[in-house]
Amino acid sequence: MSLRDNIEKYVPINEQEEKDQTQMLSFIDSFDDVLTRKNVFGHFSASAFVVNAARDKMVVVYHKILNGWIYPGGHADGIEDLLSVAVREVEEETGLKGKVLDQEIFSIQSLPTPGHEKKGQYISAHNHFDCVYLMEADDSIPLVYREDESKGVKWVPFEEVSDESMVDFMRPIHKKLVKKLQEREHSSF
Repeated sequence: MSLRDNIEKYVPINEQEEKDQTQMLSFIDSFDDVLTRKNVFGHFSASAFVVNAARDKMVVVYHKILNGWIYPGGHADGIEDLLSVAVREVEEETGLKGKVLDQEIFSIQSLPTPGHEKKGQYISAHNHFDCVYLMEADDSIPLVYREDESKGVKWVPFEEVSDESMVDFMRPIHKKLVKKLQEREHSSF
């Protein structure tokens, strides 16, 4: 299934996702290159909402550019299979081998990336059209992180997903992910 098909079939859970889905589809329809950083307006990224077996904690990495904690993820870099990108990013950014709980997209959002320098080169402000996948990992396994991209990685209790140390625009996204998971877990009983 194509990226466009996956975005189109996703069922938004709130107004933010409805609007971001419309924006994502319009972006795909307007540009040929939506999967690489060559598109200066934005590109697709894949992330993971990694939870523990008890479903009371999530993994976050301290993002240097955004200066705060955020779920693991990264650029598609030309790969249309965003789930595989999310799996790779979890392993690279946390050292965890996440168990995929659902092959389908768990959440979508359009995320602003401020202008910044990377490897001595200026990168203009742009959007990350982010698809999040649901994964589980063992919270007793030691975490590792890439010092070139982050300042740390940790498990945070769900009660802390919107505290001041989180990237400010991610606080409502983190809360949305937790709420969606809890509603899904509750309805499956």
